[in-house]
Amino acid sequence: MSNIPETGRTQRVQIRLVVIQVLVFSLLLTLGGRLWYLQIRNGQEYSDEARNNHVQQVVQPAARGSILDARGVPLADNETRLVVSASRTELLKMADDGKDVLTRLADVLGMTPKEIFDKVRLCDAKTPQPCWNGSPYQPIPVTDEATTQQALQIRERAEDFPGITAEPTAVRRYPAPGKANTAQVLGYLSPVTDEEITKAQDTESPYLRSDQVGRSGLERTYDKELRGKAGVTRYEVDNLGRVIGQAKNDEAEPGSSVVTSIDARVQAVAEYELNEAMKVARQSFDKNTGENYKADSGAVVVMEAKTGRVVAMASLPNYDPNAWVGGISAKDYAKLTGKKSNFPLLNRAIQGQAAPGSIFKVISSTAAVNAGYPFDGHYPCPSSYNVGGQTFKNYESQGYGDITIGRALEVSCDTVYYGIAHKEWLKDGGINPKKHPKDWFYKTAHQFGLGKETGIDLPNEVTGRVPDRKWKQDFYKANKDAWCKQGKKDGSYVEKIAYENCLEGNKMRAGDSVNYSIGQGDTLVTPIQMATIYAAISNGGTLYNPTVGKAIVSGDGRTVEEIKPKSHGKLPFTRKTRNEIDSALAGVATRGSAAWRFGGWPQDKIPMHAKTGTAEVYGKQTTSWFATYTKDYSIVMTISQGGTGSGASGPAVRNIYDALYGLDDSGKQDLKKALLPTPQKSLPKIQHDGSIDSPEIKPYDPNSQKTPEEQTLAAMLGRRD
Repeated sequence: MSNIPETGRTQRVQIRLVVIQVLVFSLLLTLGGRLWYLQIRNGQEYSDEARNNHVQQVVQPAARGSILDARGVPLADNETRLVVSASRTELLKMADDGKDVLTRLADVLGMTPKEIFDKVRLCDAKTPQPCWNGSPYQPIPVTDEATTQQALQIRERAEDFPGITAEPTAVRRYPAPGKANTAQVLGYLSPVTDEEITKAQDTESPYLRSDQVGRSGLERTYDKELRGKAGVTRYEVDNLGRVIGQAKNDEAEPGSSVVTSIDARVQAVAEYELNEAMKVARQSFDKNTGENYKADSGAVVVMEAKTGRVVAMASLPNYDPNAWVGGISAKDYAKLTGKKSNFPLLNRAIQGQAAPGSIFKVISSTAAVNAGYPFDGHYPCPSSYNVGGQTFKNYESQGYGDITIGRALEVSCDTVYYGIAHKEWLKDGGINPKKHPKDWFYKTAHQFGLGKETGIDLPNEVTGRVPDRKWKQDFYKANKDAWCKQGKKDGSYVEKIAYENCLEGNKMRAGDSVNYSIGQGDTLVTPIQMATIYAAISNGGTLYNPTVGKAIVSGDGRTVEEIKPKSHGKLPFTRKTRNEIDSALAGVATRGSAAWRFGGWPQDKIPMHAKTGTAEVYGKQTTSWFATYTKDYSIVMTISQGGTGSGASGPAVRNIYDALYGLDDSGKQDLKKALLPTPQKSLPKIQHDGSIDSPEIKPYDPNSQKTPEEQTLAAMLGRRD
């Protein structure tokens, strides 16, 4: 029996009850405070999060903006097609990874199962085209050419085609108005990748998984403007996925249209004439190789001389950009990238590099004058020039006696430039140069903009090359070991060259300097660089950044952002020297090396200036160059392994000018037939609904204005002469 008094026991029980009451009250207070925090203090935040956990998004892709020519003719736009797509996410949930579904789909679409399997597989370093290089979580287009009947079969038998959709979709289209292909200028699209989505997620223009991205040309340069902003509708759904309401709706904003300075009519003429010139060159005999010229590639640029805007730009071989729409086939991909393709994806107007030959002489002439040689001075033009036991000849070994630099330009006398360049090389210290040599010829080339990009609004432009002393040193360091290993003093020609380069490949030799003075040797230029230079001579000396884009017009047509011409420098000559060069180049077209191609040209009304170029390339046939300008335009054409400048490229350039100015073969002008009597200044009118009233473009027919007899002759020659 306990000895504790009853009063003490009662007190202990009371204390325990109080403690329990305090604990219970504390717990209730804590729970109440937490409930207040969750429901009142942060109630809205958690309510929103809970709602978002039951929100599904439906994306409406934005219509991609059009790419228009200067008159509003679509070069790239959209058309509605029935697109059949497959969801990898749904297919991979199936026991057989969706193979049975894709096999049934192949039967409906008239394709082989392998064709469809290939289209829905993911691209990696080892997977050849076709494959899907977009996000694995977005529907993959299988075909964009489904018929209405095929689409109905898929939709009516949905239980047989889980994960397969057939929907009308806006698909990119490259209509080639008037057969103006314009492929390398326009570029093409392909699906966005996960890497691109990640990189762009914090930018002002993030990608959606359904987006198509420009991969080259204008589609890439102006991708952000063309893409627009996709619409997103958010639906509230219950736990069973049933829609119970609409949370938010962001309307899709169509992409802006890009108005270009390209004129589809001139583009069609340029492409046709370049192609015809190459065809005829292949029928011409090369006496040096004993076979016909290969004429394997070429390019032509037509540019406004006073603005730098590109009116036409053609590159051959070309391709059909529609081949990329909806995913490119393995066969088409091989044609575009295989060893035998000759790489049609290259835009040779901005990516093709070659020695310029005699069209480089406008630079050498300027260098000579700046070095102190009077333009109207007299310099010997023998048939050949000897340097260190090596003989450098004039083309066809013709001599003209003592002539001026202007006359040397007219008749393309190499030996005048050899002599001046050799003297300057000696003044600079020869094989052992002074500490600070003048290097007039190399310095002037850089001042003309060579060796760097022109700044054209197209991706992947190359810089060309000015083989100055710095380049010489860098090249020597990179190749010395190979030269020394290959070189032999008494070996083959190649082995002897390697031996010499091993010994003194880092030195600027006399032969390097004289060869460089006529655009030969290691010098490389692009057609766009030379078109920019000849345009600058025309306009008085301003080097403009070439531009293809002319304006950005919003999807509703209300906002216009003009892309204004920009300059990146001035040519390094005085007005007097410019005028002397201008006069000499006019002489090339009237009494010099290009005169036979400009017979009947109205020189008094539209002064023509030209320079021919025939560049020698080791191991290949000569490269044909033809550089020209009037007060309105500069046109430069080049044909790889095409022969002489005036012989291969000359007639085609003349025909492009005839079309521009509305001239017939006798030089008579009809402004009603002129494609661009003056450079275009106005912009096409785009309506508030985004529609464009564009004129019709008919295919270029060079024989349309000829008599039957003339047409027969033109067909035999393959072009207008």
